[in-house]
Amino acid sequence: QVQLVESGGGLVQVGGSLRLSCAASGRTFSRVGMGWFRQAPGKERELVASINWVGTGTYYADSVKGRFTISRDKAKNTVDLQMNRLKAEDTAIYYCAASLSPFSGPSIEFKYWGQGTQVTVSS
Repeated sequence: QVQLVESGGGLVQVGGSLRLSCAASGRTFSRVGMGWFRQAPGKERELVASINWVGTGTYYADSVKGRFTISRDKAKNTVDLQMNRLKAEDTAIYYCAASLSPFSGPSIEFKYWGQGTQVTVSS
């Protein structure tokens, strides 16, 4: 059974940092793209960042460029999202996802999803 389990969410003040981690199990995801999505109350889910299977190609939403960094460890089957200079509008449930494609980007379809982890940024 494929599982993606997120961790690292929590409450942080504006300007602070959090590091989210996603552990994949049930199959190897070393040859597929991985991504982080988020969904805020009353808003649609959006792709925040994604990374290709090699780990050299990344995509970031404009709203997080320069503040968030996605990385992966293929040996450990994990993908992380380092979030710096957090803003109140970053408050959302963050989901880890895995695609069937080796590539990265907003046009890639993601097939496997984690349960999500709450990130709350207080002002």
